[in-house]
Amino acid sequence: MLKIGDFSKLSRVSIRMLRHYDDIGLLKPSQTDEFTGYRYYREDQLFVIARITALKDMGFALADIVRILEIYDDKDKLDDFLAARQNELSDQAKETEYKLMLLDTARKRLRKEQKMSFDVTVKTIPERYAATVHMVIPHYEDEGMAWGMMGECKVPLVPADPCYAIAEFPDDEYKEENVEIIVSMAVKGRYDDTEHVKFKTIPAVKVASCVVKGSYEQMGDAYATVVSWIKANGYKMNGPMFNIYHVGPAQTQNTEEFVTEACFPVE
Repeated sequence: MLKIGDFSKLSRVSIRMLRHYDDIGLLKPSQTDEFTGYRYYREDQLFVIARITALKDMGFALADIVRILEIYDDKDKLDDFLAARQNELSDQAKETEYKLMLLDTARKRLRKEQKMSFDVTVKTIPERYAATVHMVIPHYEDEGMAWGMMGECKVPLVPADPCYAIAEFPDDEYKEENVEIIVSMAVKGRYDDTEHVKFKTIPAVKVASCVVKGSYEQMGDAYATVVSWIKANGYKMNGPMFNIYHVGPAQTQNTEEFVTEACFPVE
């Protein structure tokens, strides 16, 4: 039998923690002196405390460890616990990686000498004949699905100059899934409609817009700038905003070379 002090040294677990394990029923001493209250442990309980320590290092809560120890000799059930924890940690790692990316981006922007600014102008986008795709996509980041539909035309489309590659999101609110989208591209010539690609003349529209050079991470600030400008200059928004992709993933994979114009119809 081992006194609690000796058991603590050999297991590398503090006496305070061993007493806590006793209180919650995780690891009870083999014997407790009824007169002195001294706790004594069997030597084979060192294997149990080693399991507890290993499970704690994996991130299991003490309440979970109590349950795991009850089925520790059942390999299938134990593997289920370990697999579930592995998946949980994997999800946490992805979330942490995303947060680190956001922090890195924020620090890079802070290191820039001049404050990011966007110039807002009012202009009219002219009437144009365009190929359009109107569909529902799973999420906003799946916008490429709509552009991919343009390729179903048997006759290659000849882009106009400028081609006004535009993505519009008609929903009245932000959607976490099932997002409505309309993409359009001005083209030369005339074409027959297909199942998903419709050709139409899009009327001219007056917009307040600003051009964003670089990654799409700036778009939130650009939207806020244009909306504030519209209010400050006596205009009213008149329809859903849209983006014009002057230079995007179709032209380059370097996000610093992207050129996107945020447009808000106004009156």
